[in-house]
Amino acid sequence: MVARVSQGEKHVSATTLQLWQTEWCPASHRVRQRLTELGLAYVVRQVPVQHEDRAELVGSTGQASIPVLVAGEEVVAGEEAIFTYLDTHFAEPLEAEQQRAKAAMARRKELEKACLELTTATR
Repeated sequence: MVARVSQGEKHVSATTLQLWQTEWCPASHRVRQRLTELGLAYVVRQVPVQHEDRAELVGSTGQASIPVLVAGEEVVAGEEAIFTYLDTHFAEPLEAEQQRAKAAMARRKELEKACLELTTATR
């Protein structure tokens, strides 16, 4: 359940958010990151890898591709549409920049570790 008092033109929302996604999907990852930046709680719905196994996704959202965000009765499909929806409906908290900085540092450390492992493995 999301209950966020908004700033400026953004409004108050009391909607349960569901994100249909997979862990390996880069677009799903970016959407999860944006939800975290906004400080929003959401329910993750894991989606099977194979499109033919996605009957629950299709039946619940009418979509076969991910990511899909369900906000109450509204279904928002695709990364860019989800970002637009989130930016339209939720104010960015002051902590969002801290979240982005922390995520960038974690990515940098992960890449440095991978580079070191690759360098070591190829010597």
